[in-house]
Amino acid sequence: MKGALYFDNADDFGEWRILIGTNAMKKLREFRRDDIKKFKIVYRKIKELSNGQFSSDNQKRVDGTRSGVPIFEAYMQQALRLVYQIDCVPDHGGEVERQVIRIYGIYTHSQVNDVWDALSRQLSGKGEQYIQRCIYRNKPVHPGDKVYLPALFPPEVHDVVVKPPLLVLGDQEMDQLHSLLVLDKYITFSQALLNGLIAKNDVQHVFELTAQERKIIECTTSCYVVGRSGTGKTTTMLFKMLGIQQARQLHSEDLDISRPRQMFITKSHVLANKVEEYFVKLLESLSLAGCTLEELAGLKSRRVDQGLVDHDDILDTQSDIPQKYSELEDHHFPLFLTFDRLARMIAADILEADHPEANRIAKLFMQSHDPEVLDSFVSYNVFVNRYWPHFPQSLTKGLDPWLVFGEIMGIIKGSEKSLVFDDGALDKSTYCALSSRSNPTFSGQRELVYALFEAYSKLKRQRQHHDVADRTHAILKTLQSGTSFKGRQVDFLYVDEAQDNLLIDALLLRLLCNNPEGMFWAGDTAQTVSAGSSFRFDDLKAFLHRIEVNQASHKMKERAVAQPESFQLAINYRSHGGIMNCARSVVELITRFWPNSIDYLQPEHGIVGGLKPVFFSGWDNDTVRFEEFLVRARGSHKGFGARQYILVRDEKAKEKLEQQVGAIGVILTIYEAKGLEANDVLLYNFFEDSNVDLSRWRVVLAATGGVVGGHSERQRQAPCFERNESRYAGVCSELKFLYVGITRACKRLWIVDKSEKAEPMKLFWKSQSQIQICTPGTDVPHLAVFSTSEEWAESGHSLFQHKRYTQAMHCFESANMPREVGIAKAYRFRELARAKMGIAPLSEQWQAFAKAADAFVKCGSEAFGRGKLQYYRTAAECYIRAANDHKAADAYLSAEEYELAAKYYRKAGIFNRTVDVLKSHSKKMSRDCAEELLTVCRLYYCSKDDEKPPSSLFRSLEEELEFLDTYGLDVALVDLYETHEKYVEAAELHFSEDRPLDAIRVFLKDENNHQAVRRAADILLECLWKHCSFGVALKEFHAGIPKALFSLSHQLRLDLLSSQTRNEIKMFQTAAAEEPDHVTLEALAQTFIKQNNKVAALWCLDHVFSRLPHLLSATLEEFASFLRKFYTYSHLLYTVASQNDPVGAQGVRKLFGITQLSDDQYIVQMGSFILTTPGANFTTEDEGTNASPYTHGRLTNILKDRIRSYLRYQVNAETRVCYNAKVFSQCLLYAINGSCNYAKCKQQHVPLSSLDTAQYNARVGLHLQQMRILQLVYSAFPEMREWKSIKGGIADWIAHLYEAFFPPFRAQGSLADLKWSSIQGASDGIRVTRNWVRSAIYSLDPRKSIEFLTDILRLIKLSSVFGESDALQHANCVRRYRPNTLLRHRGRYIVKDMIDSVQSSGATSISDSILGLNHIIRDSLRVNLSVLCDYIEEVLSAYVITLRLKNNPGADSLHDVVLPRSWLIRNLKLDARKDVGLIDLLLDDVQYLLEKLRSDSTEENLWLMHTRVTPVHRSIFIARICRALCLASYNCPPYWGGLKARVSKIIASLRSNDPARLTPSIYWKYTEAAYGNHLQVIVAYDEKYAISNLVHLVYKGTKLGTSSFAAGRRIEELSYNRLDEIPALLASPLITARSSLRVEAPAFVPRHGIPLQPKLNQVDPPPSIEPARANKLAHDAEGPLSDNDKAVLNISATREEESAVCLIQRVYRQHRQKQKRQLERSTLEAERSAMFAVCLQHAQCPGFARGFYRLLYLGPLPHLLLALKKGLATARLFRTKTKIPELLLREGHARLEELGRQGSEILSTLKQGHELWKKLSPDSPLHKNHDIDALKDAVLQVKNFLQRIPGDATGALEELNAELSIAYKAIVTKKRVLKKEKPSLNIEDLFLYKY
Repeated sequence: MKGALYFDNADDFGEWRILIGTNAMKKLREFRRDDIKKFKIVYRKIKELSNGQFSSDNQKRVDGTRSGVPIFEAYMQQALRLVYQIDCVPDHGGEVERQVIRIYGIYTHSQVNDVWDALSRQLSGKGEQYIQRCIYRNKPVHPGDKVYLPALFPPEVHDVVVKPPLLVLGDQEMDQLHSLLVLDKYITFSQALLNGLIAKNDVQHVFELTAQERKIIECTTSCYVVGRSGTGKTTTMLFKMLGIQQARQLHSEDLDISRPRQMFITKSHVLANKVEEYFVKLLESLSLAGCTLEELAGLKSRRVDQGLVDHDDILDTQSDIPQKYSELEDHHFPLFLTFDRLARMIAADILEADHPEANRIAKLFMQSHDPEVLDSFVSYNVFVNRYWPHFPQSLTKGLDPWLVFGEIMGIIKGSEKSLVFDDGALDKSTYCALSSRSNPTFSGQRELVYALFEAYSKLKRQRQHHDVADRTHAILKTLQSGTSFKGRQVDFLYVDEAQDNLLIDALLLRLLCNNPEGMFWAGDTAQTVSAGSSFRFDDLKAFLHRIEVNQASHKMKERAVAQPESFQLAINYRSHGGIMNCARSVVELITRFWPNSIDYLQPEHGIVGGLKPVFFSGWDNDTVRFEEFLVRARGSHKGFGARQYILVRDEKAKEKLEQQVGAIGVILTIYEAKGLEANDVLLYNFFEDSNVDLSRWRVVLAATGGVVGGHSERQRQAPCFERNESRYAGVCSELKFLYVGITRACKRLWIVDKSEKAEPMKLFWKSQSQIQICTPGTDVPHLAVFSTSEEWAESGHSLFQHKRYTQAMHCFESANMPREVGIAKAYRFRELARAKMGIAPLSEQWQAFAKAADAFVKCGSEAFGRGKLQYYRTAAECYIRAANDHKAADAYLSAEEYELAAKYYRKAGIFNRTVDVLKSHSKKMSRDCAEELLTVCRLYYCSKDDEKPPSSLFRSLEEELEFLDTYGLDVALVDLYETHEKYVEAAELHFSEDRPLDAIRVFLKDENNHQAVRRAADILLECLWKHCSFGVALKEFHAGIPKALFSLSHQLRLDLLSSQTRNEIKMFQTAAAEEPDHVTLEALAQTFIKQNNKVAALWCLDHVFSRLPHLLSATLEEFASFLRKFYTYSHLLYTVASQNDPVGAQGVRKLFGITQLSDDQYIVQMGSFILTTPGANFTTEDEGTNASPYTHGRLTNILKDRIRSYLRYQVNAETRVCYNAKVFSQCLLYAINGSCNYAKCKQQHVPLSSLDTAQYNARVGLHLQQMRILQLVYSAFPEMREWKSIKGGIADWIAHLYEAFFPPFRAQGSLADLKWSSIQGASDGIRVTRNWVRSAIYSLDPRKSIEFLTDILRLIKLSSVFGESDALQHANCVRRYRPNTLLRHRGRYIVKDMIDSVQSSGATSISDSILGLNHIIRDSLRVNLSVLCDYIEEVLSAYVITLRLKNNPGADSLHDVVLPRSWLIRNLKLDARKDVGLIDLLLDDVQYLLEKLRSDSTEENLWLMHTRVTPVHRSIFIARICRALCLASYNCPPYWGGLKARVSKIIASLRSNDPARLTPSIYWKYTEAAYGNHLQVIVAYDEKYAISNLVHLVYKGTKLGTSSFAAGRRIEELSYNRLDEIPALLASPLITARSSLRVEAPAFVPRHGIPLQPKLNQVDPPPSIEPARANKLAHDAEGPLSDNDKAVLNISATREEESAVCLIQRVYRQHRQKQKRQLERSTLEAERSAMFAVCLQHAQCPGFARGFYRLLYLGPLPHLLLALKKGLATARLFRTKTKIPELLLREGHARLEELGRQGSEILSTLKQGHELWKKLSPDSPLHKNHDIDALKDAVLQVKNFLQRIPGDATGALEELNAELSIAYKAIVTKKRVLKKEKPSLNIEDLFLYKY
């Protein structure tokens, strides 16, 4: 998470991290767009600075202070300067602080002014230490030059001290300083940023955050972030979302983790949209650095520019987000929603519930434009306009409706306590008993407010209305009543402006998140201006805490949930210190008098000081000279600018001011200003229009402390607050409003108030020195400024999105944007019309809505895109309100809302327009609605004699078609179909006559018939599969029939097709393109695999891998992706080849162009795969002749032969790619030194920092994946184990795999870092490897291998890893062939020593291992150096552990040891019986080996894979051996001092005494280490490695001492109770792997032989194998054994085992014969067999009694069921062919029923058939009763049913009658009873059926 939002400099930049400000970025973008030469100059200068080139031209101070923080300029060109500062910021992770370059801007020389002195002094407020760190420079890199590296410092917390600049600055300089320090954001000059500049992309980048903000983002628990307006709450929320998203992206390849479901929730549409837009731009910036665009594409598809519209009007269906929460999928996330939208989505799921209450509730909250539904919601405006006037005046007198509504929603209905009441509201006693401290607003008027609530509830029930609290209560109640929550919960939930929600909303949101540590709540209760919101964050925390405690009590077994953290943000980034100090004083008043009404926060402050707010005082009430402070000094421009607002109390005050001064600027109420900000704000008559009187306002004087001079004692005297706290509750709300008004200003705040009620606050501010007083006679500042058209337009759009339409009109007028003015005016008209609802007379309401509707129609006529449609849609809704259905329908039609248009045309009685809409747009309407409207229109026109019905009412002239069909005029039928556009029927006739191309063309003529398009697609697809099957050459796609097919395919409307059909057509089109898009084919293949369409997937992948990519320098991720795809491809090929009857599968026949002529006759399309050789060229004529028919068996053998050969051909080509790739081995020189001087190095260059566990596991996975691929070929060709040409290949892959598991150098990882879960297909790869290792052991021959010693060492180690050690006891290389060079003293075979060493099988295993090692080293036997070091470490690890066990046999014997994890993962080492007496010999040998490695002579006997042994390589392995010796020395018992001294002496001897030849740095520290400091040296070296593998063992409960050094380093501490549990505690995946894989059947692998590596320039051609030979190899288990096989068969089998084997063989052969007979059956026999199998399954149930009925059940009943099944199919077919009779136009709508009755006969027949099937189906109750008479009756009913089917429907029914005849004779026909003895019933034929 920390690294996800950390970015390095751009490529090729230096060590100095560059932070560039917003202003500088703006200038750079301008240069990139307009002056590329300047852009390059600036870029080069920034690059110079990043390299620390601080020449005099590059670092000239521009600040004049000389004592503060230096500000520099860098000369670039003539007057062009780059102004920057050397800053000091925390580095990634926060461990250190480092110097960076902070670029403030790009200026001309004349622009470098006094602001830099002020900036220097401002920055000096961070403290002396900060100044010194900014001034400090390291020594130059090279003496004498001026190139410096950035300095690093310990982390230090700098307290931000806001100090006003000592210099007097003008307004412009002050604004510039404020911009530099507050408004500008500083971004790392990363590669993504540079790419964005080059690409001219307008994106957002992650900017530098404060330490507090970083802490919030990196918080791993749930959190609450409280901060005042402009403190960055939303920013931290958004960056945390981005960090989680980016962290997942960074690790998605290595870890199988799904996309995190993150959801951002707020009440504001505007905020949600802005945050989503900003998030998308951040993702775009990340994509520029090379990350995937998947998330960006998903979000951008959801974000469609809707134009200048009210987002509340946009239907949920218009976005790509589902309407139901349960339909959300991973790709929809991260998701940005309003709470209302989320509630609707949840309600949509509840709507489908069976619970009736749930249905009723959900319908209330679904988005709708039905006026009745819209009018049913009680917002504050509805409350104040339509409810408040109806309440008794005795209740409302003196009360503010705003506060009352908030009390009802937030406390009575929305508080936590309301959840325990059935009606979702506090009862009167509970409400009146609330604490006045926590709920002060109406503490003295509770009974009055509750009476208002009761009146409100009663009226609301009468009107059947609902409010926000009803919605949340209803959803919660429904969920608690048993309705399950549908859909997957989110992982992370972010709730912004949480104070705008009800407290009970928090419970619903909490239920939405499955992660108790994944919630982020942000807000500020000082900004609670939304009506109905009334809670503090402390209330929210307490409420959620109780929820978590309650959940935890039901989940005792789950892990403990960390407590949420709380954060406060106190730095305001919007306003300067002058304004923030004033705002803070208001908050202090609230917390002083009403501490429980607001969350207590740290004092809020700005970064830069500024002008204090100006309070106009002493002006005459009637002569306020607005012009004095509204007009600029010299200009004639009057009025405010675009970024200047006048704020008033309410709408009444706004109207009054507008009447006084006119349209002088943007005038807003404080509520309207919520969420907005402006440079300058004039707060007008806030106190005068307050509902709180002067006597109550005077309570604030208690906070002055009596320090205000110039006022009488009476004026300064404050009332006693404690005497009547409830009396002053209104002041609390007023102060919150005042806070919001103040904090809207960024630069200047003016307070104009003529009321005496303003005096108390003025005195309070004056006592705090927070304001300036402006009185008559003094110089009046000029507030009004000039704004450009662009600024007015920007302000207008912002105000419009906040629904401030009147003010938006003013801005758009000032910007000269008449179209936008008209749009804002239309919305204003609608706003006014809505205000009249329920108040004005109905006619006046209609008139108001009609006026708004006309305005929207005008907007729509001038607009375009989605905005155009939305304006017409809104116009239609207004026309509905105006009771004008005709115009509403017209507007809906223009809005392309065809269903609504048709409905309202029908409602208006305009049926001809209804029909027109249905004709043109029925496919875009819901089916039910279209059918209903069509029926209505038909009924109308059928009842009218004087109107001719439109032809579109009926389906393609059914009357005429029926006539032609009835009278048999078949000659003209095809022409008639096409003449009257009956294309479907015409096309079907073409297709039946085998003219598929003509059929497709005719189908495509019927453009409005989706079914016709689908049918055309089906025929097209069938032809494409036939002519472009698997293996057909691509050039064949561009000639003859394929060419015509592809031309037709581009005429299809793919959106009408099923996803599978559409994808298959796209598959062919993509492959047929001039440049086939392999990426698209790969994506389609993945889709097909998910859909289980393996045939299409194989076709795609075959074209993808028809030409393999060049992967010489591919990365691990790229090559792993290639192997995964190729394994899928080769496995699909193998699946086909391994099928018993591939030809019997329809998909296989389609894939290979096979057409079935009969049960045993097939033909193959010319040019198909079966008739060609892979890789050969083949051509055919357009209408090529098919090959001769094949029998089923012959075709099966040919197909399997071809597929196996092709599989081997493709895998051979893929294997050559692998041999040439660098990714399978890593260059040690590059990893250690960061460079490799060998230009032709064939190894991958991986930097040391990248060598982490992910890299290690990825390399292991790469090798296992390739071995799986090769194994598919060996399984397809079992005889390949006998081929000499490929043994080296397998041996080479085993060697590669060994190096992957046991890398040469410690930084590359070890077996302890293995994580099978991160390796795809690991289980299968392990099984393959086990068998390969076992086979390699048996076939290894020391007589034929010069590297036998290395090979056997590898196989011994791998056999121990994969549990195949038993093979070593029986292998010939161990028991029979023992080279003399491997025999040590007394003929002891050192291979046996090696086996004992790894297996730890005896008491002398360590001693034997040392002697064997002595023989290898002293005799200079040829061995791989890395493998030899593995062996040395194995011996040392066993020695150290055994020594500790001998020293202290108890469980605490290993206490305080520090060893690598790889030394401890095996239990076999925990044996104290072993002899450890030959340690001196081992040390002698190791010292000898070290001296050899240290010498300059190249030893021929020591070698490495892939490279020769260079001096650097020798140093690497010297360091490795030194590390092992140091670990052995450190962990030996204390009394073994001699050993420690000996180790120190050996290592010290490696120190070079030659000044010309320094000791290599890689082991220099070992040689210089003091006695006993070995562990410190190891840790020092390990610091630069990504993988930390040391573990510190601590015995639980021991009283022994514990090393303090090990506890404080990168060493994992592991506590244990027993020695044997240490490997398990280390969680080695090998333990699990061995236990899980031993019981599984091994994959089929060659029994012997490790193939030799083939020559890379030689390709084996696909072998030609006789089918008989292939079958013999696959199925014959007998045959002579090779010599190697005999080595395996030393274990004798018992007689019982031999008997079991024979039985298994016999049963298997019978099964094969049975399968063969099944392949030879006819279709009818197969269907009959399947029916019998179902009956047999039921007959074998325990409850099915034996007897005569059972014989009938298993004998004739399957025949009866087959006849019935075929009869049903025949009846259905007949019904589909039955024509609709002639429709009488003048018989009225009754004719529709008659038409229904006309088909009743066939429907009745079908119904009878279905009932019979239900009655006779194998599992029906009839058969459980064994009622033979009932069965006979059923047979007669079946006979009747079959007779009712028209005989000419399908021709002769011979098969039906034959099956029925068998059943009838056996069940119904009476048998003659013979007196002679009856023969036994022959039921042998029954066993012919499949079971």
